[in-house]
Amino acid sequence: MKLFAGLTLALGTLPLCAAPGGDGPMNVIVQFRGGDLPRQVAQFERSGAKLHRSLPLIHAAAFSIPRNSLDRARQSPEVTFVSEEAAVQQTLYDVTPAVGATTASSYGWTGQGIGVAILDSGISVNPDLTATSNKSRLVYQKSFTPETVTVDVYGHGTHIAGIVGGRAANSSGASYTKTFRGIAPSVNLVSLIVLDRYGNGIESNVIAAISQAIQLKSTYNIRVMNLSLGKPVTVSYKNDPLCQAVEAAWKAGIVVVVAAGNQGRNNAMSTQGYSTITSPGNDPYVITVGALKTMGTPSRADDVLASYSSKGPTLLDRIAKPDLVAPGNQVISVLSQDGRFRNTNPANCVSATFYQKNGNAGPGDKYFWMSGTSMASPVVAGAAALLLQKDPTLTPDQVKYRLMKTASKTFPLYSSSTDPVTHQVYTIRHDLFSVGAGYVDVMAALNNADKPAARALSPVAVYNATTQTVQLQDNAFGTSVVWGDSTTPWETVWGSNVIPGTSVVWGDSVVWGDSFLAGFSVVWGDSVVWGDSAPASEVDSLLLNGEL
Repeated sequence: MKLFAGLTLALGTLPLCAAPGGDGPMNVIVQFRGGDLPRQVAQFERSGAKLHRSLPLIHAAAFSIPRNSLDRARQSPEVTFVSEEAAVQQTLYDVTPAVGATTASSYGWTGQGIGVAILDSGISVNPDLTATSNKSRLVYQKSFTPETVTVDVYGHGTHIAGIVGGRAANSSGASYTKTFRGIAPSVNLVSLIVLDRYGNGIESNVIAAISQAIQLKSTYNIRVMNLSLGKPVTVSYKNDPLCQAVEAAWKAGIVVVVAAGNQGRNNAMSTQGYSTITSPGNDPYVITVGALKTMGTPSRADDVLASYSSKGPTLLDRIAKPDLVAPGNQVISVLSQDGRFRNTNPANCVSATFYQKNGNAGPGDKYFWMSGTSMASPVVAGAAALLLQKDPTLTPDQVKYRLMKTASKTFPLYSSSTDPVTHQVYTIRHDLFSVGAGYVDVMAALNNADKPAARALSPVAVYNATTQTVQLQDNAFGTSVVWGDSTTPWETVWGSNVIPGTSVVWGDSVVWGDSFLAGFSVVWGDSVVWGDSAPASEVDSLLLNGEL
C-alpha cells in the first residue's frame, strides 16, 4: 500500500526469518569473513548460487539462491551474515533563505570546488546546473541499473541536484519575481544512477555506487554524498549491508546525508509514527534528516515538522534519530526535461505566472515541486558542502557535530498539519525523536570553530525501567564519542527544552497514545521487527501534494 510520496529504497521486503516457504529462488546479499573474496564467491557459485554482483566494499556479494538453501548458506563457516536483498525506489525559493544559505552565498560560500555525489535516478543537463560560464557542473555520471541511459528519465535525481546546487539560471534577472537557487550553487555534481525510469532499484546496486563514489573521491573531490532513499529496518545496522556501505564512505572521509523516511503517519505497530526511520538512516555515523514545512514563507519562525517525517528511535538498535530537520515540504526545484514527471504530474509543474512578470499561465517546463524527507536531505548535503569549502580539513564527524550543535532548537511543543487530499488533520509533537538536534542553520554552522577529535555517532536511547524514563547514552559504541562529555553536554546539542540539564529525554508524561503498551513494546522490546507489517517504503510513492 502506498502511504506517502518521497524516494526510497526497499519497500515492504520481509526479513529472511519471515520469508514464505517453497524452493523458488531468492535474492540475497552474503557477507563473508575476511579472506579471498573471489574464491569465496566462486565457491558459492559452484554450490548452485547465481552471482548478481560482487560487493568488495563490504566483502560481500549479491546472489540468487534456492530458498531451501538459505539455512545451508548461513551455516557456512566463511559467512558472517545473509540478508534478503531489498528493492530500492525513490525525500526553493523560501528554502534557501530559511536555512541561511542566501546569506552564506553573499559571503562567497557557495560550495565552490566541492564534489557532491547524488545516488538517485540520474541528473539531466540543465542551465541551473551549470557554472556562470555555462559549463556543466555535472562532472561524472554512471548508471548502476540495467538501463545504460545516463539522463534522468524519472525526474527525482534532477530535482535533488537542484536543491543541492541549482544556480537559478532559469529564474534570475529583472523579469523574475522569485528565484529558485539551491543551497550550494557552485558544487560539482557526481551522478550515480541507482533508480530506473520508474524509480525502482535494488540494494546491491546502491552499494556498488557507494563503492564507486569512494574510488572517485580524490578525482572529483567528493566530500558529500546524498541518499534520498531508504528501506525498512529489519536487522541491526551492524549487520545491514547498506549500513556497512555508508559507514565505509563515512570512514573514507565523505559526509553521508540520508533521508529519514516518510512514515511519520504510520501507526501500523501502534507507535504513532515513532521508530519508523528507514535504513540507512538508522546508522549512527550518517546524518539523518527529517522534513519541515516552511509554510510558504522565507522566515523560519513559523516552520514546523511535516507529519509524514519519520521519527526515531530506530528499530532494534534504538539510535536517536533523526539528527537534523530541514525544509522538505512543497519544495520547488529543477524539472528534468527528460523525466516522466512533466507528463505524469503536470499539476506539480510550476507555472510561469508564479515566478515571472507577465508569465504565461498553465504548467511550466522549468521547475517542479515535491515533498518529503527526500527533499530535506539535499538541503543538509548542500550545507555540508559550504562548511567544507570554508574549511576543507573538517572530517565528516566534525561537519556533523557543527551542524547539530548550531541547529536552531526553537519549536512549539505541538503543531498540526492537514493533508490537502484527504483533509485529515495530524498532530505533531516536536521532541528529540522527531526533530533531532534541531533546524539546520547554515550561517551558525559556518561561524562555529569547534573541531572535536572524537566520533560524532548518534547516541543510543536507553529505557530505565526503574525511573520509567529514557536517557541518551554514548558509551554503547565502544569508542570515543563526543556527545555528553564535559565540554559538550547533551542539552547543548539537542536543546534544553528537550534535555533540561540532564540526559533524561522522555519521562512519565510522554505516551504513545491509546495503544501505549503495544507501541512501547515495539520500540523498547528486545526482539521486535516489522515482519509482515513492514511499513511501505519512503519512496513507495512520491509526496507530490505534501501537506498544509
